[in-house]
Amino acid sequence: MNRLFVAYKPAGISSNQLLGRLKRRYGVKKAGYSGTLDPFAKGVLIIAFGNHGRLFRFLNKTPKRYRATLWLGAYSPTLDIEKIETIDSVLPLSEDTIRSILSSFIGELTYLPPKYSAKKIDGKRAYDLARAGKEVDLRAITSTIYDISLIHYCHPFITFEATVSEGSYIRSLGEIIANKLGENGALTALERLNEGQFTFENERALDIKSSLGITKNRYNGTLETVLLGQPLQREDFDLQANGTYWIDNGETISIIELLPEGVRYILNKVEAC
Repeated sequence: MNRLFVAYKPAGISSNQLLGRLKRRYGVKKAGYSGTLDPFAKGVLIIAFGNHGRLFRFLNKTPKRYRATLWLGAYSPTLDIEKIETIDSVLPLSEDTIRSILSSFIGELTYLPPKYSAKKIDGKRAYDLARAGKEVDLRAITSTIYDISLIHYCHPFITFEATVSEGSYIRSLGEIIANKLGENGALTALERLNEGQFTFENERALDIKSSLGITKNRYNGTLETVLLGQPLQREDFDLQANGTYWIDNGETISIIELLPEGVRYILNKVEAC
């Protein structure tokens, strides 16, 4: 079964555990997901059955929007509720102060990813090194914060929504917000509301043609040439600039790359639903 859809991961289980449940429910053996959610987090998770996992890198998955609750005064090395070690008393803040601090983060933000993250260091996951008490030396990354707003403030808990670029770490963003307010902070809740255009719609199968984040091109040769995977010529395409494109074959699509040295198939005859 080849199928692409959006699932909703509940809090308290890993992304792999959810995938196992979906495989058993639908009776499939080959499946994968895009964009891991931490066990304490919940929200949308793009799932692929069969060979549709090959499409993940071509989907329109950015920006992403999250809703998070930040506990001011709480310290956790994991930056979330998993390992709260200390809780400090914090004076109440005005909502105007919180809104001003939040809006100051709009734009590019450079920071260190959480030590308890899936980032790899010399082939090993950072969270495995951290849990083993080993040194975790992560490089700074830069994320784009497109929008961030206060949803609710019930001292000492701040609930905010942030629209961010792919690869952003909301746990780190929560810590940075708390630090700018002069306090420690850890997330008590995190929900991914959407990944680009993708939201949860009861696991409805996605239309591949409207889900791609690359440009559509038109091949003006015969359809059989594409379906048979035969060589393609640049001059036979409407768009001839170098780049990655998708082609509509009717019931299937193909993804090709125009290169200085010629035309290369990336994927061919992929089911469109």
